[in-house]
Amino acid sequence: MGLADNDCIPCRGGVAPVPPAEVAMLLHELEAGWQCNGAGHLERTYRFGDFSAAMAFANRVAAIAEGQGHHPDLAIAWGQCRVEIWTHKIAGLTPSDFFFAAKADRAYPEPASS
Repeated sequence: MGLADNDCIPCRGGVAPVPPAEVAMLLHELEAGWQCNGAGHLERTYRFGDFSAAMAFANRVAAIAEGQGHHPDLAIAWGQCRVEIWTHKIAGLTPSDFFFAAKADRAYPEPASS
C-alpha cells in the first residue's frame, strides 16, 4: 500500500505538524520533484507540452481535492502547474498532505516516450 492509497483525514486542529525528520522520510516516498518550500509547504511543479494539458491536469487535481476534502493551491501557466499543499488549520504538514501529494502524482500523465 502506497501513500496515494490512503484517504486524507480532515484536520480539526490541535495536532502538531509532522516533525522535520518525518517530513524528510515522507518526501522520499513521493515521486521526484516534491520539496518543502520556505513556508514549510509541500510543493511541486508539473511540466506539460502546452497550456491545455496543464489545465486538464489542474482539473484532475481539483476533482481529487473535492473528493478528499483537502484543497491545495494550484498555479497554472503555459506548460506547467504548480501544486502547493499544507494543512491550514495547523499551518504545517500532516500525513494527509503527503497522501494528497501522492494522489496528484498518480493524476500526472506519463511522459510520452520518444
